[in-house]
Amino acid sequence: MLAAVLTAAVSAWAAPLPENAVWTARVDSLAPDKGAVVLTATMTEGWHIYGFEKPSADATMFPTEITATASEGLEWTDDWTPSRAASEHFDALLQLKLPWWDGSVDFTRHFRLGSGADAASIKVVAAFMVCNAQSCTAPDKRTFELRFGTPAAAVATPEPAAAGESAAAVAAAPESEWWAPVATESASDEVPAGMWALLGFGFLGGLLALLTPCVWPMIPMTVSFFLKRGRSRSRSIADALIYGASIIVIYLLLGIAITLIFGAGKLNEIATGAVFNVVFFVLLVVFAVSFFGAFDIKLPSRWSAAVDSKAENTSGMFSIFLMAFTLVLVSFSCTGPIIGTLLVEAASQGNVAGPAMGMGGFALGLALPFALFAFFPSMLKEMPRSGGWLNSVKVVLGFVELILSLKFLSVADLAYGWHILDREVFLSLWIVLFVLLGMYLLGKLRFSHDSPSAHTGVGGFFLAVCSLSFAVYLVPGLWGAPLKAISAFAPPLHTQDFNLYGGQFKEFDDYDEGMRYAAAHNMPVLVDFSGYACVNCRKMEGAVFDTPAVRAMIEDNFVLVKLMVDDKAPLATPYAVEENGRKVDIETVGERWSYLQRHKFGSATQPYYVMLDNGGLPLGPSRSYDENAAAFMEWLEAGLATYQSK
Repeated sequence: MLAAVLTAAVSAWAAPLPENAVWTARVDSLAPDKGAVVLTATMTEGWHIYGFEKPSADATMFPTEITATASEGLEWTDDWTPSRAASEHFDALLQLKLPWWDGSVDFTRHFRLGSGADAASIKVVAAFMVCNAQSCTAPDKRTFELRFGTPAAAVATPEPAAAGESAAAVAAAPESEWWAPVATESASDEVPAGMWALLGFGFLGGLLALLTPCVWPMIPMTVSFFLKRGRSRSRSIADALIYGASIIVIYLLLGIAITLIFGAGKLNEIATGAVFNVVFFVLLVVFAVSFFGAFDIKLPSRWSAAVDSKAENTSGMFSIFLMAFTLVLVSFSCTGPIIGTLLVEAASQGNVAGPAMGMGGFALGLALPFALFAFFPSMLKEMPRSGGWLNSVKVVLGFVELILSLKFLSVADLAYGWHILDREVFLSLWIVLFVLLGMYLLGKLRFSHDSPSAHTGVGGFFLAVCSLSFAVYLVPGLWGAPLKAISAFAPPLHTQDFNLYGGQFKEFDDYDEGMRYAAAHNMPVLVDFSGYACVNCRKMEGAVFDTPAVRAMIEDNFVLVKLMVDDKAPLATPYAVEENGRKVDIETVGERWSYLQRHKFGSATQPYYVMLDNGGLPLGPSRSYDENAAAFMEWLEAGLATYQSK
């Protein structure tokens, strides 16, 4: 039912797209011959527009630009001045530290009339791109025609099309057969995949936490506690369920509380900030050094002892809850890094559901085994005792912490432009760490607190094979291989100097030209709405389009039409269209393709992919950002089969 509702929502192409940045303009009269133009931009909560300048020439962002022209006799006395400075933020989408405005901001520019002039007309154009933490809409603009002077200062709003005049009539007549709106649905938005992934990762993290030296000793304590209660079988089942539910509730409340205290948006801002990531990098390194045996990190023993004593002396449900709270306290020093990493990733969802889903999955993974131990105390006899093997678990976790820490350092490196952890350096460090982990699992590398071992266990051998094989998998990345399995962790491909794997499709950059070619050669069309400033577009190209199977499928069976919605090249013949009750000027190539995407498919985000037949009708659902090359291949095959069956 939920999937059906979501699918219906995203397929409602006829509904107007939401405006996440609303612009208004006015002229303030300061004297008979002096005035000011004031533009106000009001952004929806969570959305922002960028500052006036790029921080560097290669920064892939679209700065806000405001231009003004006036009739003869008007002189500008200053430049555009914002009511507040653009604040610096780390943009997780573009992986850069950038200035932007959110909320509401005014832009003011003063003028005066020259001698002999008593009125003037003013045209103001604001060009901008509005983004949130997950995506950006295509660059857009607003045009205002204003007047100052006799008879009075007034604001002339953009004129809509005449009554009965359609958008197609106002426009410079794009080929209606191919430009006509169609209903599409998104294949990638049918289920909230990100949330399910968080639940899955959290569950695996909870199971992993069970093997840590902090949590393992809680197993006999749990069994001892529930043996003392000595209740009936039905009561034992109830106690075990209460115990498991208590663990879940504690961790779930922890995740929700953190989000509510800081706010979902603020938590995401903190999680993607450079300072936070440097601090978290240092913390993970400290935990790793501790796991390697240099020192121990523990909460004050009196905390857990006090709670444990209270649990022993209390009866009923409250004692079970206190026992669960004891588990949380005792296990903190080992589960802290896992929880912290999970919350950082969950914060990117931008709402309370992300941390709740992640912590709920973690708590479920940790609580499930303990609930079973509480129900079947005799299972303890089958569990291995604490010993040298737990030291090995600590060391392996230490390697995992070091490996994950580089991801956070990479975010800070990109934010400040240090270029100390570009992609090839990042991959080199990962390769070395995975090789050392494999050597440790084979017994070739030992730490001071490790027990002597005369042989390699079967489990350790297979884990070493996995670690060393993964290191080998990473090696081609040093020469530019996309390595889609780690695309979420590694720095972007553009930070790498040496790339032997790059390649370009033979593609059309004009929609009508591509459609004509496809009709003449009886081939389906794959339309790729992209952008020069679209980071996720580049990630899709590296992780999906550059895979041999997808590349061969497109080259052999489709006409690829790639449309850049932020192309600033001017149109030979600009035109205007009516959209959502206002006139929109289409003056650049990018504006033309952006309007096509909104008008025909009801979408405004990139990347956006749709397959069309020779009449401009979709061959199946559309797709957006999803680095699953196999799923993309299946989507292409289904569309091709539909085309061939017509």
